[in-house]
Amino acid sequence: MAPKAAALVLVLLAISGSRADVNPDEVASVIWKYFTELGSNAKDTVDQLQQTEISKQLNTLLKSNLQSVSAYAEDLQERLVPFATELQARLAQDSQRLKEQIQREMRELQAKLAPYADEVHQQISTNIRQLQAKMSPYAEELRSQVDRSAGELQRALEPYATELRERLRDNTQNIQASLSPYADRLQQQIDGGVESLKERLSPMADELKAQVEQSVAELRRGLSPYAQEVQDGLNRQLESLTAQMERAAEEMRARLAASSEELRAQLSPLATELREAAGGDAESLQQRLAPLAQQLEQRVGQTLDAFRQQAAPFGETFGKQLVQRLEEMRGKLDSGTAGVEDHLELLEKEVREKVAAFLSTVAPPEN
Repeated sequence: MAPKAAALVLVLLAISGSRADVNPDEVASVIWKYFTELGSNAKDTVDQLQQTEISKQLNTLLKSNLQSVSAYAEDLQERLVPFATELQARLAQDSQRLKEQIQREMRELQAKLAPYADEVHQQISTNIRQLQAKMSPYAEELRSQVDRSAGELQRALEPYATELRERLRDNTQNIQASLSPYADRLQQQIDGGVESLKERLSPMADELKAQVEQSVAELRRGLSPYAQEVQDGLNRQLESLTAQMERAAEEMRARLAASSEELRAQLSPLATELREAAGGDAESLQQRLAPLAQQLEQRVGQTLDAFRQQAAPFGETFGKQLVQRLEEMRGKLDSGTAGVEDHLELLEKEVREKVAAFLSTVAPPEN
């Protein structure tokens, strides 16, 4: 069984078998994530959706992992098994139709906007400038927040280096016995500092998503007068733009969280090394601890500096991604040509609609 298929099955089982209030969007996200992971890029994904045989894989693994917690869960799981696999076959059949639909919409949109090409260019250019102006303070705030949070964690860990050096200078008899609790406190400080850092940085993605929504709404108001007869096509492009920008914001949130966890992974060995030093013979304890005492502060500083350099530019990167998406949209409106990403997003919309329709046929238990 392919690992990705196994992961899909286990998540679907968790969603459908652990509670009654199954969220259609959550199920759709799991299925779509699996489909997109069939390929390494957008074009591969479209090709694989048309070619991959997954029914046997999913059916075999789902059937072997069914663990019902209720009659509702059992019914849902048993119906979800063939649905998840049949959906892929239907998408393969619908793929060309949806591709033709999006291409037709783009040609119609381009034709209607062509007489107003200068105005449309000006509107999108204005939107880009406004977006850059809005994103700049957020990028700077993210950089400042990363720097402040890293500085606070560094200051919180500095006393531990001082304490260890003092213990060695005092040459107390009970230093070996006290090392393990000392290492535990150090680890707790590291964990608490990293969690605090994540809590401060994560909300910035929500703030950026709010700015994205506002920016797209302004663009919609600016372009709508030129697309009166092709509002559906314009709306689809703007919905696609919003989805791409929101994904970029979520990717930034995930990157910040991953960088924070990487920071924890790099700092935690300090506590581990102290515990290991405490486990050796007493005679050589001073010799083992001396390098750690000298290096502790330096290693903390170097690790946090590396974190700053890695995480601080995420805001600027996000802003550049948004500008790139707007420029790509401007290019599509000029050429009347849809890209493979447009095709994929239409396929994803199809998945979400079909999942919602499917789940509406499985009645939840009455309270």
